[in-house]
Amino acid sequence: MAVAEKYVPRLQKKYNEEVAKKLMDRFGYKSPMQIPKLKKIVINMGIGEATQDIKQLDRALEDLMTIAGQRPVITRAKKSEAAFKLRKGLPIGVKVTLRKERMWDFLDKLISVALPRVRDFRGLNPKSFDGRGNYAFGLTEQIVFPEIDYDKVDKIRGMDIIIETSAETDEEALWLLSLLGLPIRAQ
Repeated sequence: MAVAEKYVPRLQKKYNEEVAKKLMDRFGYKSPMQIPKLKKIVINMGIGEATQDIKQLDRALEDLMTIAGQRPVITRAKKSEAAFKLRKGLPIGVKVTLRKERMWDFLDKLISVALPRVRDFRGLNPKSFDGRGNYAFGLTEQIVFPEIDYDKVDKIRGMDIIIETSAETDEEALWLLSLLGLPIRAQ
């Protein structure tokens, strides 16, 4: 009886076969355990209008679930803010945390399909690293993802995407993400 092969995402295969070796040579790691890896990707949609219209939250939840392939959680206000008509505990957004195969699949789709569809795209900002090897950037519209049906979109919503790596420095993370194909423009 033949054993079914385990599904390995295309980008993860590239990491295992090419990227890890290049990083090992570039930074001279003594152990393969030192090579930076992707830990998780967090996608966050802030829905400010959700305080007045709860249906906005439901639509954003559907969009994010379609994009990520995983059910998002609703984020709530941590404290009250009178200037924004916000009370503690009100729903103000949705987020999803991707790990393992879903993370690799999402990153592959982001690099090869979504980012090329962004209007006037000239690469991601190289200064968006946080100093500890994590990279964050925003997309202004969810319609760059092919799963979103443009005719059913009621409102254009942006999202923040945070890529968390195990890299010690921003330089290591920059090399890791660039070798994976994330289009970060030269400084």
